[in-house]
Amino acid sequence: MKFFVWLVKKTELLSALSIRLVYLTGKSKVPVHPKHLISKNYPQYLKYIKNGDIVLDLGCHQGEISLALTRKAQKVIAVDYDKKALGWGIVEQKRRKIKNISFSEVNLEKNLPFKNNQFNPVFFLDVLEHLNNRDQVLNEIYRVLKEDGRLILAVPNKETSWKKIQKRAGIFYYSDPDHKIEFTMSEIEKLIKNHRFHIDNIEPNAYDTPLNPLIDLAGGISLTLYKRLRKWKSNMLKKYPLEGGGFLIIATKKNP
Repeated sequence: MKFFVWLVKKTELLSALSIRLVYLTGKSKVPVHPKHLISKNYPQYLKYIKNGDIVLDLGCHQGEISLALTRKAQKVIAVDYDKKALGWGIVEQKRRKIKNISFSEVNLEKNLPFKNNQFNPVFFLDVLEHLNNRDQVLNEIYRVLKEDGRLILAVPNKETSWKKIQKRAGIFYYSDPDHKIEFTMSEIEKLIKNHRFHIDNIEPNAYDTPLNPLIDLAGGISLTLYKRLRKWKSNMLKKYPLEGGGFLIIATKKNP
């Protein structure tokens, strides 16, 4: 049992391969995950932005989402600690001639180099679980948000069926080897509330299945097939919401 689960777990390497395939097959001028090629407008995130908003995207990686947010925001500040990833974002910014965005290198384990009450909203997607100083960064987000500012946060769910199988088999069951922590819904709710945020909405996202690496690989080969498989995943998530691989939380800064 343990060997079989370990073997399936090893297929996660295919997700990294899909990023290279997207680039090598000419689907993108930069190596990105195939999901970014079919979600360029990111309507699920644009709805949290108002005209005139100054947006902070923490842990933007290559800026795939950050660049999409410029369609509605007055200004987007996109930061990451990975210089190479930021470089790809800047290349894409120049290629698309987008002027209302800036990229900069920032270590999220330290205090943020921004003024108080500067942003609305702050996007913090799939980053918190990579950090050690989680309380500090949440305090910093609270500080730089404007009054009634919004935090859009995505974190991994550690209680899906596939992760429970891995845990019972005695192998590392987090969705990324760099993750310092993953959450139950009650754990992330408590953490957010303890940092003076009011949770407006929390919902599952990204259906978790051991087939995910194969689906990603398909995206590196055929975007048409990938769209169909993503549609299947979306339908499965609606049917089995507890199997969401993560949580998307919308929270509002509360006055002290």
